[in-house]
Amino acid sequence: MPRLHVLAVAARLPAWAEAACADYARRMPKGYEIARITTKPERLRSALPKGARIVALDERGRDLTTVQFARLLEEETVFVIGGADGLPENFKASAHALVRLSSLTLAHALAQVVLVEQIYRAATLRTGHPYHRA
Repeated sequence: MPRLHVLAVAARLPAWAEAACADYARRMPKGYEIARITTKPERLRSALPKGARIVALDERGRDLTTVQFARLLEEETVFVIGGADGLPENFKASAHALVRLSSLTLAHALAQVVLVEQIYRAATLRTGHPYHRA
């Protein structure tokens, strides 16, 4: 199974968000693993895992169903969350996919929790676990 990465331009998460992300990461089905990375905006490109498909999160990205989102887990993928000002336009243009988590504006910590939960949900869907009842 492919390795999955969450790369966030952010400071440290509040304890509640860190606990939620760590819990979902720990519960990932066998064969799936999430590596969570935090970086500064100026180091964004250098923090990208070599060879991984880049999925940039942006409010103007594609709106996916859970089944469509689960297809993003077919190969090594890095999901990138921007900072307070989002991701640079040139970074978004070079990403393999541009996806939005919600039409609503989410606080950065909440966006990370939602993303990690959706990765967990997609992995359970792909492995036939009953967490996602489609």
